[in-house]
Amino acid sequence: MLATEQGGYFTAAQVKSLGYSYQAQAHHVGAGNWWRVDRGLFRLVEWVPGTHDELARWTLWSRGRAVVSHESAMAVHGIGEFESRHVQLTVPPRFTMRNEAVALHYAELPADDISERSGYRVTTPLRTLIDIAANAADEDQLARAIDDARRAGLVTIRRLRSRAETLDPRAALYIERAIQQAETP
Repeated sequence: MLATEQGGYFTAAQVKSLGYSYQAQAHHVGAGNWWRVDRGLFRLVEWVPGTHDELARWTLWSRGRAVVSHESAMAVHGIGEFESRHVQLTVPPRFTMRNEAVALHYAELPADDISERSGYRVTTPLRTLIDIAANAADEDQLARAIDDARRAGLVTIRRLRSRAETLDPRAALYIERAIQQAETP
């Protein structure tokens, strides 16, 4: 049940609290029931991965402190064409863990900027677009992403402008340029 809520993943501490000793954990890995993904992190061998199940892994890796963000959040929301070779996570400022598969961004995110998914949290489409704009994204790509989000009913231009001005004036400038570029025939 625990693994089904977390994309097939679970930690050694989680299953220990359910009564699986470390010896029992080693047995299940040796018997081929569990796959050891990382130190103290497992996945059910027979689990059929969903589209974004791997993001649950990084949530567990971060001990629940990370929020999927930036390009990774764009992929979750199905907007834009941004790509990254790293999983993009926003973590609290004092977060100290590192992994070369992950790109970390540091911020305290308000609850309104976070959506819950099965096994992980992700920034809302609104926050995601602002985060992307804050990194001086390509204006053509940003314009397409904003248009994708607007057409899907995920954001309104008015709300995007307003929230961007509140969060990051630089991002607001890039968003405004992208909106004007999209409106220009």
